Amino acid sequence: MANYYSDHPEIGFHLNHPLMKRIVELKERDYEDAKTYADAPVDYEDAIENYKQVLDITGDVAANIIAPNSESVDLEGPHLENGRMIYASKTFENIDATRKAGLWGISMPRRYGGLNLPNVTFSMLSEIISAADAGFQNIWSLQSCIDTLYEFGSEEQRQKYIPRICEGEGMSMDLTEPDAGSDLQRVMLKATYDEENQCWRLNGVKRFITNGDSDIHLVLARSEEGTKDGRGLSMFIYDKRDGGVDVRHIEHKLGIHGSPTCELTYKNAKAELCGDRKLGLIKYVMALMNGARLGIAAQSVGVEQEAYNEALAYAKERAQFGQKIIEFPAVYDMLSRMKAKLDAGRSLLYQTARYVDIYKALEDIQRDRKLTPEERQEMKKYTRLADAFTPLAKGMNSEYANQNAYDAISVHGGSGFIMEYKCQRLYRDARIFSIYEGTTQLQVVAAIRYITNGTYLNIIKEMLEQEVAEDLKPLQARVAKLVELYEDALNYVKEAANQDMQDFLARRLYDMTGDIVMSLLILDDATRAPELFAKSAQVYVRHAEADVNGHAAYIKAFKAEELESFKTV
Repeated sequence: MANYYSDHPEIGFHLNHPLMKRIVELKERDYEDAKTYADAPVDYEDAIENYKQVLDITGDVAANIIAPNSESVDLEGPHLENGRMIYASKTFENIDATRKAGLWGISMPRRYGGLNLPNVTFSMLSEIISAADAGFQNIWSLQSCIDTLYEFGSEEQRQKYIPRICEGEGMSMDLTEPDAGSDLQRVMLKATYDEENQCWRLNGVKRFITNGDSDIHLVLARSEEGTKDGRGLSMFIYDKRDGGVDVRHIEHKLGIHGSPTCELTYKNAKAELCGDRKLGLIKYVMALMNGARLGIAAQSVGVEQEAYNEALAYAKERAQFGQKIIEFPAVYDMLSRMKAKLDAGRSLLYQTARYVDIYKALEDIQRDRKLTPEERQEMKKYTRLADAFTPLAKGMNSEYANQNAYDAISVHGGSGFIMEYKCQRLYRDARIFSIYEGTTQLQVVAAIRYITNGTYLNIIKEMLEQEVAEDLKPLQARVAKLVELYEDALNYVKEAANQDMQDFLARRLYDMTGDIVMSLLILDDATRAPELFAKSAQVYVRHAEADVNGHAAYIKAFKAEELESFKTV
């Protein structure tokens, strides 16, 4: 029987990373829960075994329920009925299956009914479910919104809402509006305090809300009358049980059809303030979005994997000119690049998730006790790394998902353009990944300061010092030459001291950064598991060489005065 976890040992490999011991140690707090909860691990090995069991269960559900339902869900989609969103019928089956399998409340502490699993494991689960159906992954993975409520809400709110998510209720984050997409400072949904009923009331419209008719919403609204920027925005909790919010429209989308994208009308809807006033955008949405971006990176890796699977299976079966097309150099070149991008992108995803796990666990511990000076330094280090790596993980993987889905259709030839083949759905689903939760261009904006201030360069130089297998040292030396080109190009841009020129070339610097970081990550993976990653290391470094050399040549030949010639109007 198929299993989307055990069928891909590359996923489980990432549970063996050296940082996992520190992550488990922090997450389990010296295994205190074992005294109270029967399912809590008693040591590191027991914790890893628990993770593997949850992953195996998820792999089974994904392969044998969610994936077989995906075509029906794609064709039916959700629909609107009396102001309510109704899922596709097979989506209800998927939700029921994941509830019965205990796959909700993944990251929450056991005292609220959660599984207390780290972000690395949650990302693996997201990847697996996305490979089965990226649209359903949206619905399921939005449970991670509860992390923001846990982090910034009151203990009363935690006790009220977290157990419901752990039992399988859905969530949404209601941020965007008709006039506030990427520019969330323009949010105008109004929040006013109802003195008589001692609660907040929300009025206005939200647009493009994923899973918009969910049970519990986190809502960004303007609480400070007369303000027009981010300082007037606060975060609120809306409970569907209280009423006051209707679905006005469900978007008809290119892909991810099972994931309802709603326009909502708030009419005097009762809500609770989450955290402090005025910090909704400045603090809480930033935390929410970083988690969401890591979720899209995992969603992207899932589709990268499934696109590769579909292309590989077809190439092995399809014969032309008297031989299987997988024997054609043009085809196996395409497949090898798909696999290399998948393996390198997955490595970047889980490295980022590990960084997030360490600093988030230390933040959680800090709520209960004062951190030691060493722990504060550790938290600072991994916060910086997580902030730097998140825009890389989201941007690079969302682009790779699009590229792999495109190449899967190319491998299929004319059949790939026929709706009966899965690769067309993967292609349609993948297109949104580089748009929502911050376009790739916005990931470049988030990353550029770490490029120009040398953060990435220092990280890369540290990574270059890591020992690799003897047969991989020539590849490492080639990456070292790419680092020289990267540093030279970066210095050229900085010395020009022209902001427009920097903005224009930022995407190329970003791509170079991602190429080099992932080259070094895949070399480390290939050192520890050559049977899984040696081929991908060879292919990916060559891909990076072509990319970095091209970008470096472009940047070094560019002059600030040429900018005008690129303007189309």
